Amino acid sequence: MGNFKVLILDNLHMSGVKVFTREGIHVDVKGKINLEELASIIDNYDGIVIRGATKITAKVFDGISRLKVIGRAGSGTDNIDKTIATKKGIVVMNTPGGNTITTGEHAIALMLALARQVPQASASMKEGRWEKKKFIGTELTDKVFGIVGMGNIGKVVAERALGLRMVVIGYDPYVSNEDILKLGVEPVNLDDIYTRSDFITFHTPLTPETKEMINTQAINKMKKGVFIINCARGALINESDLLKALQSNHVKGVAIDVYPIEPPPSDTLLHKHPNVILTPHLGASTMEAQEKVAILIAEQISDFLKKGIIRNSVNFPCVAPELLPILRPYLSLCEKLGSFHGQLLENPLNELRVEYLGEASNLTIAPLTISVLKGLLQHQTEDVNLVNARIIAEERGIKVTETRSTKLENYASLIRVITITEKKKTSVSGILFGNIQKIMKINLFPIEAKLSGGILMLENQDFPGVVGRVGTFLGEKNINIAGFQLGRNEPGGIAISLINVDNSVPEEVLSQLAKLPHITSAKYLTFN
Repeated sequence: MGNFKVLILDNLHMSGVKVFTREGIHVDVKGKINLEELASIIDNYDGIVIRGATKITAKVFDGISRLKVIGRAGSGTDNIDKTIATKKGIVVMNTPGGNTITTGEHAIALMLALARQVPQASASMKEGRWEKKKFIGTELTDKVFGIVGMGNIGKVVAERALGLRMVVIGYDPYVSNEDILKLGVEPVNLDDIYTRSDFITFHTPLTPETKEMINTQAINKMKKGVFIINCARGALINESDLLKALQSNHVKGVAIDVYPIEPPPSDTLLHKHPNVILTPHLGASTMEAQEKVAILIAEQISDFLKKGIIRNSVNFPCVAPELLPILRPYLSLCEKLGSFHGQLLENPLNELRVEYLGEASNLTIAPLTISVLKGLLQHQTEDVNLVNARIIAEERGIKVTETRSTKLENYASLIRVITITEKKKTSVSGILFGNIQKIMKINLFPIEAKLSGGILMLENQDFPGVVGRVGTFLGEKNINIAGFQLGRNEPGGIAISLINVDNSVPEEVLSQLAKLPHITSAKYLTFN
């Protein structure tokens, strides 16, 4: 071990460089370079540190043999092709939580700017005008402040808003009401956020459920004159719907720090509206945050290169190299079983149980349970990975238990995942058939289906003709069926169908499907 070299791009804070120097790791600092140059030099290094500007694409990975780790000084890793990195055996690390405080404070700054029209008034003064009567502001005291997403950033925002003597209400389907109440925040549902709030700020990950959640349907539920703040993900906003709401004065003002495309097109009509305040993704842009993430990523990479310790990896489990070939197919199965539950959860999770039966009981189960957690929690937060999944579960008060048993249940090796909420207990069992992951049982329903691609899950009453109507309906919608599996507890009782489909199923089609005779629910699940 020794003679390690690290390449630093994107103007990392010097505090990170000092950490590498202290650890005896050679550092080359090159600022920003193009992809061709990066591809030509990247394999001269054991590690590379980037921020948001540099993109590590598949082309950059061609011919790599030396590179061991890529570190992102920040949380988002969308600028790194993690699939190729994983195939190459390269660990991708980030620094989640390093910019929590500064992003929360930026949301508060934008709220204050909206309330008092600070940017507009400043621009007016610089143009030589004195328009005192034009910029009548809004007091924050006693105003209702709605927070969508009560994770780490949402908590920072709540604490500061309470200090401004605002009435703070919060919504997060994955945080318990008890935890929200501890902050002095009133837990409410999403509709309450919309109907009661004078200001609404969003701090959610981008998921299929949250994409374009700020749309006409949501806005119509909001108070007339509401202010909206988005420091989370640009794609939470339907820009056309929000522009119409501004033009009709239903929404009084909007502050945006994040965009679907960065930098955004200069001709975006929403951005030109006079009541819209824009900042160029400054949520993490403070000296303190930049110093913090630089130190964190430098320490993580140093520990990995010198000691083999992996922290905050977004693509690689903490497994000894010699065990990984054996565990890899089970890791995939466990993550998919967790993902199955994660896509079905409607209430905060209280307890997770993972049972390893038959030959599975002889495996190293710690990383397998972590994979279950990652698969489950990835539908609630973008920041979860195989390293921090347990910590996130602990922070959310989720009790995690693992059990082993050599007892066989018709299969040589079986893994069962059980989730328990205040309202429901759900059990899903899976097996490996060669390297194919399969689900074998849901609660009391025996059912066999591949855990891959898109799966349409239906609950229905077991009446004649249901399967035929579903097949006809999907055919009319040009949705091709790749496999159809049915499980039931007894003739004429409740049945569950798992339908592997070749096409994605839009929400509108799901709603129509759920209205067919004897269908009680319809959900669309996806698995990589």
